[in-house]
Amino acid sequence: MPFFSRLAALALFVFSFPALAEDLPRQPQYVIISFDSASFISQWERSRALGKRTGARFTYFLSCVYLLSPETKGLYQAPGMKAGRSNIGFAASGEDVEARLNQIWAARQEGHEIASHACGHYDGGKWSAAEWNKEFGQFRTILRDAWTINAIPGEPEGWKDFSENGIKGFRAPYLSVGPALSTALAKNGFDYDASTVSRGPAEPLHKGGITHFSLPLIPEGPAKKRVIAMDYNLYVRHSGGSEQPDDAAIFAERTFNAFRAAFDREYAGDRIPLQLGFHFTLMNNGAYWDALERFAEEVCVKPDVRCVSYQQFLGETGAHSAGLRESANG
Repeated sequence: MPFFSRLAALALFVFSFPALAEDLPRQPQYVIISFDSASFISQWERSRALGKRTGARFTYFLSCVYLLSPETKGLYQAPGMKAGRSNIGFAASGEDVEARLNQIWAARQEGHEIASHACGHYDGGKWSAAEWNKEFGQFRTILRDAWTINAIPGEPEGWKDFSENGIKGFRAPYLSVGPALSTALAKNGFDYDASTVSRGPAEPLHKGGITHFSLPLIPEGPAKKRVIAMDYNLYVRHSGGSEQPDDAAIFAERTFNAFRAAFDREYAGDRIPLQLGFHFTLMNNGAYWDALERFAEEVCVKPDVRCVSYQQFLGETGAHSAGLRESANG
């Protein structure tokens, strides 16, 4: 058949079936919501309630010092520091530890992920691999033995297996990473690190046996200036890191609009996973949690949206084994 005849036949086929491309199934839009430090019990309860309402599953990056009471805090010693010191304090009491342990276990039973935020929230950007190994070792030990060292009865069956084998993710305090971290992550059995930042939503990067996730910079506010999609960074953007409760509704609206616009771009486009980060501190009178709840209640209930933990995302997509975006040096 002459070339132009073949071309005409192809055009006739395409125009005869215009809905074919639209009928092809699209991949789900993934949204990954996480919380750093995981301290206040009220915020554990509030986040778990949000998960139940929307079907979302979250990642809680736990700081292990919140499993030590004033009486047991001396069991933790950060690299280069005296024992019993922490950048974020410790649990308020043994009763506070017990309540947090119960929240951790309940969240895990509900399908949420518990991951590591190290222990004392120190900047480890210049730590050696040995110093990271020490910090990770203390995290495992304190989590594993938390019920015993605080003399709390009722340790659930399976707790020790969970603490020794179930912690697969990490986010560095201050998002501060250094060349030694990847080596220590691999040595300590982690599957992924969620400590870096990208220009916008990005596919995870697989390198050296570790999957690396990046919190995106997203446009925000009237000027659409980019900011890390995390509540603390929005807090600094909006009020310079100082409380302005009278403007909480304005800040919540700006935050929601930024989240929703970032989601809509991916949902209508390439459907790259959207990652959002939070803390258990209610900054600007809870503006950022208010925005989170509104956002999750609108998007996580969509049939083609999956609001999942990092570990769940890896399990559903096979990203850590297939390497969605393999590093050139990987």
